[in-house]
Amino acid sequence: MPANLTLFRQWTMLRMIPRAPAKIAVRDLQQQLRDADFNVTARTIQRDLIDLSTVFPLVSDDREKPYGWSWQRDASGFDLPGLSIPDALTLKLVEQHLRNQLPPTALDALQPQFLCAARVLNAMGESVTSRAWLNKVRSIAPLQPLLPPAMNEDCQRTVYLALMKDLQLTLRYKKRDAVQATLYPVVHPLAIVQRGGIIYLVCTFAEYDGVRTLALHRIREATVIYEKARRDTAFDIDAFIASGAFGFLTGPPIVLRATFQRPVAEHLFETPLSEDQVLESCPDGSVHVTATVAATRSLVFWLTGFGAAIEVHGPENLRAELKDTAMRMAARYQ
Repeated sequence: MPANLTLFRQWTMLRMIPRAPAKIAVRDLQQQLRDADFNVTARTIQRDLIDLSTVFPLVSDDREKPYGWSWQRDASGFDLPGLSIPDALTLKLVEQHLRNQLPPTALDALQPQFLCAARVLNAMGESVTSRAWLNKVRSIAPLQPLLPPAMNEDCQRTVYLALMKDLQLTLRYKKRDAVQATLYPVVHPLAIVQRGGIIYLVCTFAEYDGVRTLALHRIREATVIYEKARRDTAFDIDAFIASGAFGFLTGPPIVLRATFQRPVAEHLFETPLSEDQVLESCPDGSVHVTATVAATRSLVFWLTGFGAAIEVHGPENLRAELKDTAMRMAARYQ
């Protein structure tokens, strides 16, 4: 084993040893080290402990079985900086998947730990199970993946800071088709929501109560106003999301009635559209679906994606829209 890994193994082992009168047996240390991806013999552990006891206040209790090792009861406080392998793995996954959901102060505070986690994992061989885990787990979008838009990191940090501290903002925001950015002098941040690769600021403007959403990558300038933001105590981010706000809401909830060919309906048996979803098997093998869902553009895009494998029966306006889309698509391929 390379010298740096031997040192790291010994370091990890020292963390596992309790203070007297508690003790830990060599076989238990061996199992915990194996769980931490260090496959060593009991003889090696015993030899390490004897060597380490000449430097550290470690004692062996061999008065009665099971024999065990402890830090001396009266030893001065001793702390080992650094990360265990599970700590490093957890931090690496946090860095990969939660960067856009952490406030900037938390990210700044975690940056040294992120760097330390990378060093710990890089020191491990590719065959070490904890490091290999990073190449075994992925989170993917259910639809066509898109690259995230370019974002002004300073604006993102400013917005996150204002949200965390409940402060007002002044924003310059460039709408998708606009030539110039619009000035919003007073913005009250309520929440951050990430949908796919796009991050949205949920907020209200000035004295208006209507909740709005702004795509963070379209913010050109952001300035904190050091005055308390107005927060609606009745606002619930989960209820806001459930209302269909991020699916481009087009109206009140609807009762969807549709027939799916069996292969494309299979996932609805495990991941239903709604709490009241009803699935009925038809004589021809297809599946009839009834469910109350939010009327959103996302629903229309989702249904369109099934092509000829689905027929929407209602509501009538949704059926008419999909029929018109299908006819126009067919005309393009003439």
